[in-house]
Amino acid sequence: MTIKTLTHQTVALAGLAQSVYLVQRLARHGTAPGDDLETCVSSIFKINSDSVADVYGGLDRLKTGFQALKQQLGGGRDGIDGELARYAATVVVLEIKLNEKRRMQQAIRDGVERASAKAAHFGMVHDNVFAALAEVYQQNISELRPRVMVQGEPSYLNNPDVANRIRTLLLSAVRSAVLWRQCGGRRWKILLYRRRMLDEVWRLMRTL
Repeated sequence: MTIKTLTHQTVALAGLAQSVYLVQRLARHGTAPGDDLETCVSSIFKINSDSVADVYGGLDRLKTGFQALKQQLGGGRDGIDGELARYAATVVVLEIKLNEKRRMQQAIRDGVERASAKAAHFGMVHDNVFAALAEVYQQNISELRPRVMVQGEPSYLNNPDVANRIRTLLLSAVRSAVLWRQCGGRRWKILLYRRRMLDEVWRLMRTL
């Protein structure tokens, strides 16, 4: 699963892009597609998988992520979304800092394991699961700096259920950032290999 290829790095980045795109959507509109949410939530629980694509339940579960990544790499008509770029960049920095904190990593694993039991009982996208995973994020990742400063409608951001979904998605974004690094992803590669990565996004999207 951790073979360091451009394809695997691109898939992991699509997972990250899908998570932060849904964060933006929830913050602005209060809702997000259930299937896309489930893909992101389930990736948090996929610690050991046979392939990078399996972390997300298959490439077809990342259509939204590929579309968002294509846009961010300059392949869309509307240009790069600065807000999404900031969310993603902050998540990557947080993952680097998390990689240096073994105790926090263990605390996250323990919290995810407890949330996994709730998911098995209630279902993957139940409010209790979002609450449990949001707590994992808040008690661990939120202690690191810089924080991901989410912008949106106050009525949605102040809604506990929406806030729990946003924090859960940020946790899934960090999980994708971990996977991206394991596959050889580095920030400088996005700058140097942007064109190659965009071509890879197009190639993968044609297979869906």
